[in-house]
Amino acid sequence: MRENLLSAARILVPILLALVVGGIILMLLGKDPIAYYWYVVRRGLLSWSGFQATLVRTAPLLFLAAGLIVAFRAGIWNLGIDGQFLLAAVIVAALGPILHGNIPNSAIFFSCFVVAAIVGAAWSMIPAYLKANHGINEIITTLMMTFLGISLANVLIKIPFNDPSTTVPQTATLAVEDRLPRLFDTIIHQGVVFAVIAVLAVHFLMTRTAFGLRLQVVGANPKAAVHSGLNVRRLTYVAFGLSAGLAGMGGAVEILGVWGTVRADWNPAYGLLVFPLVFLARFHGIGTIAFVVFFAVLMIGGESASRRLGVPTFFVLVLVSLLLVFLAIVEYLDHRWRQGAMK
Repeated sequence: MRENLLSAARILVPILLALVVGGIILMLLGKDPIAYYWYVVRRGLLSWSGFQATLVRTAPLLFLAAGLIVAFRAGIWNLGIDGQFLLAAVIVAALGPILHGNIPNSAIFFSCFVVAAIVGAAWSMIPAYLKANHGINEIITTLMMTFLGISLANVLIKIPFNDPSTTVPQTATLAVEDRLPRLFDTIIHQGVVFAVIAVLAVHFLMTRTAFGLRLQVVGANPKAAVHSGLNVRRLTYVAFGLSAGLAGMGGAVEILGVWGTVRADWNPAYGLLVFPLVFLARFHGIGTIAFVVFFAVLMIGGESASRRLGVPTFFVLVLVSLLLVFLAIVEYLDHRWRQGAMK
């Protein structure tokens, strides 16, 4: 019972502190924090149109979160997730209109998701090789690959994939009626369901299968994994590929479900925003879904609150930053407390 209360505190305290300090910042800016938070909840959760928009926003975030769960449980810091997401999104945006009319829509969606997963996984293979074969820290290499991926995506949009019929550099547009089907006459597309299934499948894979256990052993203690006969190099490649492949599918669901095209310099940077949510959930699938929905409410409601109350649109990023800071502080204090209790 006590351990459950401590676990809940480690999750709730950073959130509450971030909201309190965020409220103080709003007061210093001359804004009413109660009005801001209430409008965020009312617009992002309580209104039907806002709730639909919130669920749509969760689709790419959940795919990215699933990829991060694989990486973190395998002891890998895949900070290149935004580059993998964006490159896959650009490839899918170019591929969709080409395939349209030649094969059924269901085959288009399947093909695009497979290609997106392959693109994302392929973009992670250089960091995977450097870590598996040379022991080079993946934090540096995946960050470098993110910058390269973003730059390459812009080159692809502006040169080979550019739609000549538009004045703004972008890929050809997939018509709204040819995107992922909507559910029950709403704006919620099927990709939301796929994303939830992806997180639950990853949770099952990592916690209920022998393969997931092997990945976690590699992440917890690579030397022990070698002594137990596990092929650490191969499992490192697999972990990178699964994580990045899911990130690529996040790019696919965002294009096929919402935008239908990618403009130059578009980069929502969802990956870094999802990091604290996965940590707050302690890499648990169901917990991650709950936190992603919470964050999507902040994003959708925050966009509306910014227009209505005159709060800067990037204030949600301030809340995310505060959440990261307080998460680190709570983890540090918890670690110190546990060390003291063991003495």
